[in-house]
Amino acid sequence: MSETQPSVQQAVDFRDRWIHFIHSLQNTICQALETTDGLSRFTEDVWDRTGNGGGGKTRVIENGVVFEKGGVNSSVVFGDVSDAMKTQLKIDGSKWFACGLSIVLHPRNPFVPTVHANWRYFELYNNVGEIIDCWFGGGTDLTPYYLFAEDAKHFHETLKETLDPFGKGLYPKYKKDCDQYFANHHRNQEMRGIGGVFYDYLRPVDPADSERLFAFQQANANAFLKAYLPIVEKRRGIVYGEDEIKWQEMRRGRYVEFNLIHDRGTLFGLKTNGRTESILMSLPPRARWIYNYQPAHGSAEDELLQVCLHPKEWAEAK
Repeated sequence: MSETQPSVQQAVDFRDRWIHFIHSLQNTICQALETTDGLSRFTEDVWDRTGNGGGGKTRVIENGVVFEKGGVNSSVVFGDVSDAMKTQLKIDGSKWFACGLSIVLHPRNPFVPTVHANWRYFELYNNVGEIIDCWFGGGTDLTPYYLFAEDAKHFHETLKETLDPFGKGLYPKYKKDCDQYFANHHRNQEMRGIGGVFYDYLRPVDPADSERLFAFQQANANAFLKAYLPIVEKRRGIVYGEDEIKWQEMRRGRYVEFNLIHDRGTLFGLKTNGRTESILMSLPPRARWIYNYQPAHGSAEDELLQVCLHPKEWAEAK
């Protein structure tokens, strides 16, 4: 066995530690969100992949004071690499394993932004069960309906402060990757929000690097509440009316378009016989499409649209 490769027991222990972290993180985030909402509680749906391997815990919060709909979903799934995975997902191996946590929150108040986050780990095996590839992926991004520059700065600077200890060049790279990934390419590259960070296929080169990437994922995941909840508390009491709801629903329509047309996570879940209800949990309860709608020039709605069309740098260089 190569000194750069983990032993079988080390690999099992590593997976178990990651699974434990994901389940603990799910509990922590759900408790914090319930406290913030003050009314609604998460319902849990424990599911198994019938005829396949593994399962998950889908937790959904609905009809709350703050959160109209949201989900905090964990999954630990595995199985054979199918022909569809080989041709459409470009995965070449015998068996696979994946574990992660996915979050989408759609607040009721249009002045409170939607947020998405995901942290995942994937392994690929040959026909004798040896790991032939593995990687981490994830990130978090903010989708406001009305732009508050101070909120955008807070969100991005929290992420930058989290990433900087692992390398000063990571935040600029993953911020740019996020801007490019969370864009509706069929709508002139219009972003669904103001971004955040996005990264994928972070492959460890040896066991020490695996630990570094594990710590990197933990730091990013643990920064989520710090980045998001202060914005929720600051904006949840702003008065709104039908015009703001209309704009919120139209921007939610853009969110739906991205998730159903471009999102890799949605595609992966559907192509691996994932649980459809959990995969489509990310969709908002209400959305709207109006033919060729353009907000009035200089309006608050137009201000948001312009930063979606022309991404900005929100975090100050330090």
